[in-house]
Amino acid sequence: MSVDLTSLACCSPLVGAVLSDEEAAATARLFGALGEPSRVRLVNLLVDAGEPVCVCELIEPLGLAQATVSHHLKRLTDAGLLDREERGKWAYYSINAKAMSRLASLVDLSAEGGH
Repeated sequence: MSVDLTSLACCSPLVGAVLSDEEAAATARLFGALGEPSRVRLVNLLVDAGEPVCVCELIEPLGLAQATVSHHLKRLTDAGLLDREERGKWAYYSINAKAMSRLASLVDLSAEGGH
């Protein structure tokens, strides 16, 4: 018995917005910056803080040297995940709300169309 497979529909069309090349590249930079566990921990600490945090307050919870923490903060800031504010000789870091919103929208499985 032979079945004609040419008349069967392969897939239904995808629903939802497709990122532009520029949006995809910008979002990939955000995810790339999170490719290091210490950076994920830094973001977690800053999200939980809810306000700008001095670099000196991040050293002990991470158990890393100041230079290492500063390096990770710079990478996260360069990627646009964090905002940096100078206060005298100290730098204070906070979450960049727009960048976090972009990441959250991509991983929100409870949104319509998610699984």
